[in-house]
Amino acid sequence: MLALGVQSRRLAAAPNKIDDTLNTGIKQRKIPAVSAMAATATETFYSGVFGRGVTPDSIFSIASMTKPIAATAAMQLVERGKVGLDEPASNYVPELAKAQVLHGYFTSGKPVLRPPAKPITLRHLLTHTSGFAYDFVSQEMFEYAKKNPGESLPVLIFEPGARWQYGTSMDWGGKLVEAISGQNLEQYMQINILQPLGMKDTSYIMTADKYDRLVSSYQKEPDGTMKENPRKLPKPPKTYSGGGGLYSTPADYTRFMQMILNRGRAGKEQILKSATVEMMSTNQIGDLSAGRLKSSQPELAADVDLHPGATDKWGFGFLINPRAYEQGRSESSLAWAGILNTFFWIDPIRGICGNVMMQYLPFGNKEAIGLLQDFERSVYANLPPLG
Repeated sequence: MLALGVQSRRLAAAPNKIDDTLNTGIKQRKIPAVSAMAATATETFYSGVFGRGVTPDSIFSIASMTKPIAATAAMQLVERGKVGLDEPASNYVPELAKAQVLHGYFTSGKPVLRPPAKPITLRHLLTHTSGFAYDFVSQEMFEYAKKNPGESLPVLIFEPGARWQYGTSMDWGGKLVEAISGQNLEQYMQINILQPLGMKDTSYIMTADKYDRLVSSYQKEPDGTMKENPRKLPKPPKTYSGGGGLYSTPADYTRFMQMILNRGRAGKEQILKSATVEMMSTNQIGDLSAGRLKSSQPELAADVDLHPGATDKWGFGFLINPRAYEQGRSESSLAWAGILNTFFWIDPIRGICGNVMMQYLPFGNKEAIGLLQDFERSVYANLPPLG
């Protein structure tokens, strides 16, 4: 366990209490390993690692925690006047002009597909209101993919702007960043976000010299046991995705979260304008509801409702909770997660952020959500005094 800085000294015995929460939690829930960190805008006040094969500098596959970083890349281009939030995204990614909306099926079983009534925009992609859906959290997309294997046509399950649905929107957002910048996402993010933030262990590419630090991933079996997946150095990707694919550490991701807490600034680096962070942190989907996931493939993900009884919102790249969590994050906090049960939140009101990283499927099962909630409540119960 590592605790740093003035804030950590004020915590006194509190780190031990958070340690106990995590250590006891993974044993009771039979989770192989966990790494967690909590910080203010300027200092880390908690860092702990527990379980098999995990150390303070371990590297995790963060999957969809890539999305907020890709959203940051897109918003940098908006700031520079390279793209408008509400112009057709097909101006830059022509394939999007071929998108079709699924309107059911003919009696023959052939899908009824029609062009969308309005074009997909970057705003739609950043807010998951484009109509694109992952098949593992959309029964409609799951059935379409099953009936039309190998189909490459961009298919939407609803008209752009009609509702919120988690899916491949940010994959397309990443393609837009590449098209406008003339760089692939690895190059663009390294130059414009990751290196300026000092995120030295964050990349789409897992190198041989860092491979021993990569945490093993697991699959929870029907009998409750955890089966470790075979370990092999991942090959460099042929393409890069705005929706997932980054490797990172809790410390690196904390640097990204601190930049958001600091309204786009990191030391002498201005990654985003303050007004841009404000936009990203504000509800951008109106009366729509965000964040609930209904699984169609339980081996990959459970049904997830991170904030039962609440109607959460979405900004540009972040889930937003208009109502505070019980004994946890304040209202208007920002959050999201990765499919291997990596989670983060950013609380601008209290001026803190936290992440907790596991590495197993299915996503969002009761054990993972339980550990996340316990960690969050323990952090808030043991916050350093203000001032």
